Amino acid sequence: MARMRAVDAAVLVLEKEGIDCAFGVPGAAINPFYSALKARGTVRHILARHVEGASHMAEGYTRAKAGNIGLCIGTSGPAGTDMITGLYSAAADSIPIFCITGQAPRARLNKEDFQAVDIAAIAAPVTKWAVTVMEPYLVPMALQKAFYLMRSGRPGPVLIDLPVDVQLAEIEFDIDAYEPLAVHKPAMSRLQAEKTLAMLNAAEKPLIVAGGGVINADASDLLIEFAEITGVPVIPTLMGWGSIPDDHRLMAGMCGLQTSHRYGNATMLASDFVLGIGNRWANRHTGSVETYTAGRKFVHVDIEPTQIGRVFAPDLGVVSDAGAALKMLLDVATEWKTAGKLRDWSGWARECQQRKKTMNRKTHFDQIPMKPQRVYEEMNKAFGRDTCYVTTIGLSQIAGAQFLHVFKPRNWINCGQAGPLGWTLPAALGVRAADPDRTIVALSGDYDFQFMIEELAVGAQHRLPYIHIVVNNAYLGLIRQAQRNFSMDFEVSLAFENINRAGDAEAGYGVDHVAVAEAMGCKAIRVKKPEDCAAALAEAERLMKVHHVPVVVEFILERITNISMGMEIDNIVEFEELAECNEDAPTAIA
Repeated sequence: MARMRAVDAAVLVLEKEGIDCAFGVPGAAINPFYSALKARGTVRHILARHVEGASHMAEGYTRAKAGNIGLCIGTSGPAGTDMITGLYSAAADSIPIFCITGQAPRARLNKEDFQAVDIAAIAAPVTKWAVTVMEPYLVPMALQKAFYLMRSGRPGPVLIDLPVDVQLAEIEFDIDAYEPLAVHKPAMSRLQAEKTLAMLNAAEKPLIVAGGGVINADASDLLIEFAEITGVPVIPTLMGWGSIPDDHRLMAGMCGLQTSHRYGNATMLASDFVLGIGNRWANRHTGSVETYTAGRKFVHVDIEPTQIGRVFAPDLGVVSDAGAALKMLLDVATEWKTAGKLRDWSGWARECQQRKKTMNRKTHFDQIPMKPQRVYEEMNKAFGRDTCYVTTIGLSQIAGAQFLHVFKPRNWINCGQAGPLGWTLPAALGVRAADPDRTIVALSGDYDFQFMIEELAVGAQHRLPYIHIVVNNAYLGLIRQAQRNFSMDFEVSLAFENINRAGDAEAGYGVDHVAVAEAMGCKAIRVKKPEDCAAALAEAERLMKVHHVPVVVEFILERITNISMGMEIDNIVEFEELAECNEDAPTAIA
């Protein structure tokens, strides 16, 4: 047992729980905690330019590798409120991040002290737990509980708020006697697995819908093995994309209103049974429940009991961690396969594969200014199977999901439910901080890129290299497309005549993203013609490796391109030409 400040004990606990990297911005009310970080020197710290950016960096860090928990730190008052968007994004997608904030002294709480706000109350709806620790000796145990809650059941974020006098107070603490709490995760029973497989066996055209829970559970290998032993095709959700490689014979495409494939929607509509594992039945995946569920039975497996039946009542619901469920399903399916009890769905799988080969959207357009579809075609050619894509929301993300290819789990890092603009850039920095080796490619529209563009300086300062693709049409493209329903195009244009770009053909596009990126200490390339895409992407990779900073590649697009989407999975509006229906279509995956 040793006597130490509460913050020194807190840093020892963070070490014991596996934290080795933090993102944040220091301030007066959190400086004691920073002094403990500095004294130990065991936790790398990356200084953000905005505390919201720090929270998104922490989320990218968590998502990059199984077992990671991103830590973000801020001072009292606005630092905590700046984190709320990051906490909401993490909570919505079941991502554990740990936020620590400073607070005014206990004696000054509820007295309108400078930068004193009840951040625990504000954060409560978007965290698994948010608390202001009022007793110094409780600090280590509060951290222990926080890690337990983040990892148990449905993962999610927590916030611990530390008054400055609590941080400085001395306590008795023995780190050698400290142990992380055992994590609780519910598991599918054998009987539940047998009932699930019996329902599967009764189906003629079954599908597996694999959600983000499969990736959170690090269970993609189990998913593939289960799909292969049963021969049942897989529809990954947007959050589950990468859990089965895009070119796997049983990967049947994504379903949905926006981030979907034509063949994925067609296959869902042709099915008669769906086994959902670790998914939420999100509305942009399902469209209306009536259309999505008509003519098919459902089993829903999810780690969170309240998710079962939240959107619609399945024919069977099972509360289980996705990995535990897949392990039990695989064990029983293997026994049934050996005993000849499983049906043969090879004909159905071939039917799904044929749709995948022939129902593709066109990407090969040659006009100038460029169409976005051509950019994604060039990205597919330029970047390898190990590429990790990071993106948030907008037509850029929707088209990216329709046209890019993902082959591994955690190689599509996307905030699916919250979709905050500005998320992409800091999240990509967090991914890079977690993984120094992968090729990381961020994807933004011009507005997403502008939201937190200041974080480029973080990448330059801390040598966090990645490639940032910016598709620039000088529009809030998704909102402009939605405004068609109101016969308007109102306050969604980002274009203006930039007086500092005289003589530049793109002066009317407004912000000079290349100049901004270079001013931040990064490298940047502008691409105007389709034939220049390949060389520009190759040069971006070279610059990134030579200079070890973010490299921005801006593609100048035509101002207006509508991307395929609709209100129902059986009624998607295809604005552009479709690829020829043959196996040689440019976007087909054999």
